[in-house]
Amino acid sequence: MAAMVLAATRLLRGSGSWGRSRLRFGAPAYRQFSSGGAYPSVPLSSPLPGVPKPVFATVDGQEKFETRVTTLENGLRVASQNKFGQFCTVGILINSGSRYEAKYLSGIAHFLEKLAFSSTDRFDSKDEILLTLEKHGGICDCQTSRDTTMYAVSADSKGLDTVVGLLADVVLHPRLTDEEIELTRMAVRFELEDLSMRPDPEPLLTEMIHEAAYRENTVGLHRFCPTENIAKIDRPVLHSYLRNYYTPDRMVLAGVGVGHEQLVECARKYLLGARPAWGSGAAVHVDGSVAQYTGGIARLERDMSSVSLGPTPFPELTHIMIGLESCSFLEGDFLPFAVLNMMMGGGGSFSAGGPGKGMFTRLYLNVLNRHHWMYNATSYHHSYEDTGLLCIHASADPRQVREMVEIITREFVLTAGTVDVVELERAKTQLTSMLMMNLEARPVIFEDVGRQVLATRSRKLPHELCALIRDVKPEDIKRVASAMLRRKPAVAALGDLSDLPAYEHIQAALANKDGRLPRTYRLFR
Repeated sequence: MAAMVLAATRLLRGSGSWGRSRLRFGAPAYRQFSSGGAYPSVPLSSPLPGVPKPVFATVDGQEKFETRVTTLENGLRVASQNKFGQFCTVGILINSGSRYEAKYLSGIAHFLEKLAFSSTDRFDSKDEILLTLEKHGGICDCQTSRDTTMYAVSADSKGLDTVVGLLADVVLHPRLTDEEIELTRMAVRFELEDLSMRPDPEPLLTEMIHEAAYRENTVGLHRFCPTENIAKIDRPVLHSYLRNYYTPDRMVLAGVGVGHEQLVECARKYLLGARPAWGSGAAVHVDGSVAQYTGGIARLERDMSSVSLGPTPFPELTHIMIGLESCSFLEGDFLPFAVLNMMMGGGGSFSAGGPGKGMFTRLYLNVLNRHHWMYNATSYHHSYEDTGLLCIHASADPRQVREMVEIITREFVLTAGTVDVVELERAKTQLTSMLMMNLEARPVIFEDVGRQVLATRSRKLPHELCALIRDVKPEDIKRVASAMLRRKPAVAALGDLSDLPAYEHIQAALANKDGRLPRTYRLFR
């Protein structure tokens, strides 16, 4: 310690080498930082003198940030949104997906997703399509959900004509060769194997909870192709489905970062009067069924002890997801349910982050914070044109499944209780923040425009949604939660289910005021 004090004293006196150099060459020159010097007396709230005034991009007073929609003679809707920049995102969204496969082999939409951007009448291969897009710095993607199929391209705005022509060809004129279909069969088999082996069970549990909630109808139909149907899906089956659901009146051509008139002109050029590869016959077997919520349970007994091997193997867990019917995104109660979902929040027990990441949500404070043995507790809200589903997914050791289920049912019951004003305001702020941050990305704006126009023929702008979120009151949360709790639950269970309570007991717990499971007594354990 004495040596350290002596060394420090020598440095302060300037008797060390640094001190000698300082004495020899004088005091060191100090850098002039931008925070001082040139304009020392100008406050930060005032512009700097002599600096040119910045010129920002502007739009016409009439157009502003509105989403413009034009319907062509064949029923196709063309929607566009302003977004300044060199690149644009353009795509075709179609009212088609796994919910419309009631009269078909399950898995057609899954096949079409894998076959997207393959050879067409104009392009001999997928490579040729990708090379064409590369000339405009473009990338492409296709995604199918339960109710929507989306083909999208992001590219330089100058290549808009090429992009729309390519999209029209991909959607209406796919070749669907035997080789491509066989490669798709291999890709689907691989994806199904990966789905059953991956440590993250959320995609599989989502399938199971929909299957339990909407037994054998609409959104309860399988989104992934069942193994037994892989060999049965061929070109005639695909053409039969495409003939009914890939029609102009079920399509929206959406674009972000493009002029509306230019997009309409391209739509007329490539999509108006085009004869598709499957012929121009009228649609015959269009399924207009409305989702029927049934409730129920989907169980899958599986050994989860060796899901993730290695130096630090993943622990054996049992995964439970409990859901209740909410409402469609077209109903007025959609936003109260969205706020309730944010209030529930949650995540994994090792999730990092602060208040902005939901650490003050109910599933963090009341569940993960108090029950260290729970590995996960997360709320999800799935919403469709005619129904919705609010779920909680939880994971724990198989020996603690019963206690975990009771904790979830208790949290569901508490949603219909008193709502703290501070808690509600925090959830509304977080939902607004998430909405606005997501809508800064061009592809997200594109999907929002396309989905809203496809469902409602118009679009609510972000500031309108934010105003509706601000209007949500504590009594709205209590009302929608009370209505939700009157429905039968949907339950999905994966893993070791030896201690899983009976479905009737889970239903009884949700009907109790305290959310507790009926007591059971065993002579032997």
